[in-house]
Formats: sequence, C-alpha cells, structure tokens
Amino acid sequence: MTIPQLLYESILWVEGATALIALLCYHREKQQYWKYFCLYLIIIFLCEVFGKYSPRFIEYDSPKFYNYFVIPLEFIFFYWLYAAKAFGRPRLFYIVTFIYLLSFIPNEIFLDTNKEIFSINYTLGCLILMILVIMEYYNQVNSSEIVNFSKNRMFYINLGVTLFYIGTLPFWTFFAQIKQYKEIWNIYYSYFQISLIIMYILFSISLIKGKQELKYP
Repeated sequence: MTIPQLLYESILWVEGATALIALLCYHREKQQYWKYFCLYLIIIFLCEVFGKYSPRFIEYDSPKFYNYFVIPLEFIFFYWLYAAKAFGRPRLFYIVTFIYLLSFIPNEIFLDTNKEIFSINYTLGCLILMILVIMEYYNQVNSSEIVNFSKNRMFYINLGVTLFYIGTLPFWTFFAQIKQYKEIWNIYYSYFQISLIIMYILFSISLIKGKQELKYP
C-alpha cells in the first residue's frame, strides 16, 4: 500500500474516531451550543461513509453531493460557529452566508456544474472563512484569557481550519491547472490528506480538553 493510499484509508478512521468522541461528549454538551459541533462532526462522518461506500449499492452523482450539500454544510456551519457564537454577531453570520450562497449563481450560469469541485464557490467560501479565522486569532491574542489557550476550544478548531481549509485553498482554487503537473499535484494532495487528518485530531482535542467557555473582552 502506498503512502497516499494509507492516508486515504486513515482519513475515514480518524473522522470516525472524532465522531465517536463527539457522540460521547454530546450528553455533556447538550445544554450548550457545542452540542451542534458534536452533531456536525457526526453528520460529516456519515456523509463521508455514504460518499465512500454508497456507489457499491446505488448510483449517485458524487460531485453534486459534495458541491451542493457537504461543502456548503461545512462552510455555513463554520460561519455560524465563528460569527454567531465565537464573535456573538449573528448578523455577520447571515451576511457572510448570503454572500457565499451568491457564489452558486455564476457556477450555474457560466461554468460546468459537473466539475469535481466548484472552484469559484470553494474559493469564495474559503476566503470568507479565512477572514473569520484571522478575526478569531486577533481575539485570542488580545484576550486576557490567552494564558488559558489550552482550554479554549476555538484555539484548536481555528488551528485545524487554518491548516486544512486555508492551507489547501490554492490546491482547490487551481485544481485543474495543478493537475497537469503530476509531481506538484501529488505533493499538494498528500498535504490535503495530512492536514485533514490533523484537523480532525485537533477537533477531537478541542472536545476533550476544551472544557471552559472563554469570553473575549
């Protein structure tokens, strides 16, 4: 088994372990909004299981499943977690979500909707998320609670999102162009797999260690 194949097989196991931790933590968090983070992790794992194994039993359009459901779910959930909850600005959540959803229009009118990934849609989604990530870093650095960063769930989540979503932004934005250069594509695809695994490990740590609700001034 090659390293890319090993990483590919490991991803689902890591996501499954994170979903199991989320399931075990749900009862503890059911009085807080973190219960939705637990549910999110479980749902994403089930989506990945469906995406990997369902072709053995049914025919379905995999790119459309991910482009119209899984990826928008990921972005919108994180917009909600950052804007509405971490920043306490629900209006910002509605604004960035509306802007993100508008990016589907040029895909439907001008671009091929059978692509593996909608590059414009994904790029805009990541750029919005990057702005929220930077805002979160700013809040963490300038917070009096920075000494308790190990108890701050958003510290681990923010780091994971940075490594995966922001780190792989050029890969998915220029996916078609990079695919023409096999060596570069292989390197970036390996980074995509490794960063995804690390992100879910950090999400698990956030649930296990992040036991304190920290408020920014």
